[in-house]
Amino acid sequence: MSEQSYLRLQLIVFALVAASFTNIYLTQPVLPILQQEFSADMILASFSVSAVILGIALSNLPFGFLADRFPIQPLISIGGTIVALGAIICAVTHNLWILIGARFLQGVFIPSLTTCLAAYLAKTLPVARLNVVMGAYVSATVLGGLSGRLLGGWIHPPLHWRYAFISASILTFAATLFAVRGLPKSDPDLSKSSSSLGYLELFRRWDLLPLFFCATGSFAVFSSIFNYLPYRLSHDPFNFSTEMTTLLYLVYIVGIFLGPTAGRISNRIGSGNTLIAGCTVLGGALLLILIPSVVAVILALFGTCAGFFTVHAAAVGSLNRKLSGGQGRANALYVLFYYLGGWLGITVSGLAFKSKGWNALILVTLLFLIAPMVAGILERKNQVKNNS
Repeated sequence: MSEQSYLRLQLIVFALVAASFTNIYLTQPVLPILQQEFSADMILASFSVSAVILGIALSNLPFGFLADRFPIQPLISIGGTIVALGAIICAVTHNLWILIGARFLQGVFIPSLTTCLAAYLAKTLPVARLNVVMGAYVSATVLGGLSGRLLGGWIHPPLHWRYAFISASILTFAATLFAVRGLPKSDPDLSKSSSSLGYLELFRRWDLLPLFFCATGSFAVFSSIFNYLPYRLSHDPFNFSTEMTTLLYLVYIVGIFLGPTAGRISNRIGSGNTLIAGCTVLGGALLLILIPSVVAVILALFGTCAGFFTVHAAAVGSLNRKLSGGQGRANALYVLFYYLGGWLGITVSGLAFKSKGWNALILVTLLFLIAPMVAGILERKNQVKNNS
């Protein structure tokens, strides 16, 4: 592949993944407004986010299987069309349960645009470039997550959140067309796929399990903080408006630069040391965000993003370096654990926040952080063992 073709591929990947992730967090900054408009409970309103995450988690294994057996173009074409149509349904419905159902449908088909693409990259790109490419892939998820939050709570007025879904639908459909027309065709090697590792075999590999649980714990922390941030900041001592709260989501942009950087750092100092460093930063940020100060909250959010995206990029890179086949299924398992962590984090921390307040939520997130820290320690031990 020429350098020009490689750059075009990177652009296609970035556009498709960013557009996909724009859909996930559209309602996050306007959760209090949805709660009022639909006369719903705080936990029920948060289902407009967690339903997408749950749909992604449940469909990753099937799409991982399909990614190892079918060309990428039809998978992206079907999935992108359904995700875009789901956004239209959300824009026009006045029933919260229909909105939640459409959000779940979007979640079910988002892996056709993300998990399948990650498997395609792992199978078609040279190993030497895989870490950096996966870092760029992570950066696209960052831009998409940020774009969705800005669309929902800032670019469109919060009371007109429905227009955010229209914008996301157009972006998704355009990115889908761009990808279907531009991605190099690569027919799957069925002989290789049939002999690749199955889900049970992958799950029994002790060197991969810590990375799967790392995904669960780290995303549980991250999703908990950012999902309930609007509730925290809309009350004393902050009393932020929706627009002001949404501005704080701009710290998310840190991940755009940390994705590729974490991949390079991991190549230099090892994935174990990178994971431990990311967890340390993330833990410090969780303690800092307890301080009832705007400056402390801003610094803590920067630390949360820096720590999380360092952990995520290092874990994804380490996972794919350990594989010689079955990348679609392995990445599907990783993303399954990742989004189960997001759903678990939003649910458990939401119950803690509702009953005991913000301090209880932070305590829950610190417990979730144990999993990625253990993964980092085990990765470091394996690195030392292999070098000795």
